Amino acid sequence: MKIKRAYKERFYPTPGQTQLLAQSFGCARFVYNDTLRFRTDAYYKDGSSISHSQAEKRLVSLKSEFPFLKDVSSVILQQTLRDQQEAFKNFWAGRAKYPKFKNRNARQSIRLTKAAFSVKNGQLFIAKSKEALNIRWSRELSSEPSSITISKDRAGRYFISMLCEFEAKPMPISNKTVGIDLGLNDLFITSDGEKSGNPRHTKRYERKLAYLQRKLAKKQKGSSNRAKAKLKVARLHAKIADCRMDATHKASRKLINENQVVCAESLNVKGMIQNPKLAKHIADANWGEFVRQLQYKAEWAGRLVVQIDRFFPSSKRCPSCGFVHESMPLSVREWDCPECKTHWDRDIAAAINIKTAGLAGLACGATGTGIAALVPFRV
Repeated sequence: MKIKRAYKERFYPTPGQTQLLAQSFGCARFVYNDTLRFRTDAYYKDGSSISHSQAEKRLVSLKSEFPFLKDVSSVILQQTLRDQQEAFKNFWAGRAKYPKFKNRNARQSIRLTKAAFSVKNGQLFIAKSKEALNIRWSRELSSEPSSITISKDRAGRYFISMLCEFEAKPMPISNKTVGIDLGLNDLFITSDGEKSGNPRHTKRYERKLAYLQRKLAKKQKGSSNRAKAKLKVARLHAKIADCRMDATHKASRKLINENQVVCAESLNVKGMIQNPKLAKHIADANWGEFVRQLQYKAEWAGRLVVQIDRFFPSSKRCPSCGFVHESMPLSVREWDCPECKTHWDRDIAAAINIKTAGLAGLACGATGTGIAALVPFRV
């Protein structure tokens, strides 16, 4: 089965390409913000909704009014309007908030279709540049890309993401199944009793981060020294994010490789992160990304990911006899069942209950009591 997959690589532009990309980022940001303001004003003025075709026609007049927009590829500006239209579709469908204006100090990105780039002899060229991009390839592409996205993060690093067709090959069927309970002391605990630990990447670098942020706060706004200090803070944030993502990829790949079925909770991470005492730790745990990676890697490998209802009392239920405690505060890490007298580790008991509930829903072939979703990610 062929699916779409993005290959993300880092590249190092030449001085000429750096200038071209800076112009492209700026023009794309200008068109996006100007069109968003035009659409917003039109709605508040007379309640009218600007269609995508109207926005594209207006782009012609924008180029006449602002000649610098002609210095970059027109494909970039057209794709910017398409991305904005997609953002409005998500807003109208209730999947996202109202589109926001782009900030010049945030992550910058542009998207190009085949009309604005070419691949020759294993090298990638973009429009308005005669030199190939110096990409540090880590793997071969599965096919020629249909579109590419070039981005620059706050740390000043350039990345290119290439969308290609990928032939997913199912892995050999495994007899193992597992339930996982997500936590903070350990990022995940399996029903087999394995505890992953928590590297706590943010805490590891928080003293250095606080030191750099104090130095940044003392710099004069607009000065070159402030820009240098700001870059150091951004680079440390990027390092923390890279460490976290690397650990998440390794853990999710290990679970998918070893198990045919992975059962997990369906957590409301956005709601849980509102807790001011635990927000930083929950964000550092990367729960949402971890489950997302499990899902798409399961699809590629022919595995299954089953998510149970978030209100299922996995931590309060005894896996042996089914007794359910009325309440169990987070401070209680181990407990004895008053019915069958079995001693349980809170997290391991939760993982076992999650596995039992997930496999029960999978066996009946439909969602039932205590089951939130059965995710049939198969290839």
